[in-house]
Amino acid sequence: MILFHSPISQHSRRVVSLLEEVGISYESNVVDMMNGEYLTAPFLAVNPNHQVPTLIDGDVKIHESNAILRYLCHKYDLSQWYPNDLAARACVEQWLDWTQCRFSPSVVDIVLNKVFLQEKGDAKAIKRGLEQLIELTEILEQHLKDRDYLAGSAPTIADLALASNVFHLGLAQAQPNTQNISNWFDRISKLKGFQASLPKM
Repeated sequence: MILFHSPISQHSRRVVSLLEEVGISYESNVVDMMNGEYLTAPFLAVNPNHQVPTLIDGDVKIHESNAILRYLCHKYDLSQWYPNDLAARACVEQWLDWTQCRFSPSVVDIVLNKVFLQEKGDAKAIKRGLEQLIELTEILEQHLKDRDYLAGSAPTIADLALASNVFHLGLAQAQPNTQNISNWFDRISKLKGFQASLPKM
């Protein structure tokens, strides 16, 4: 099993977090995003979307991070991370989609433009992302009011996906600091898999 990834990619980090946390053996192939390796012909042969991560497991090749998480949970019967119970799984799916469809666009607006593009960044996009983050923070803060994790009393792949984005916001000094979110993120941050996924700063 080979994982093409980068520690500066939030989508890569969520996959690495799961692999490392549960102890799945894999070959790590780090893609040099800062120097444009993701646009080279050899990498485009791996992933024509010029993005990371990509997982290759024998004849199986998967590009999207959440799809990779689900695949790993199915293959290794990781029911703690991806529950078999219908209602519990629906909650995990909801927060995976919320992270990807609602939270991630704001993260990209803020971090891509403020941290990676810097003076070439789009100031309007940063402002838009920060404004959207106000509402999103309140939604998440209220959801975590009476629970330790997104889908209940134990972490799931939904927590790994969202936490990778929350960490990313920290690169732009934009990480939410409300009580419930901070407590939740602190719990996720203590997972050995999450720690192993982080870039060396």
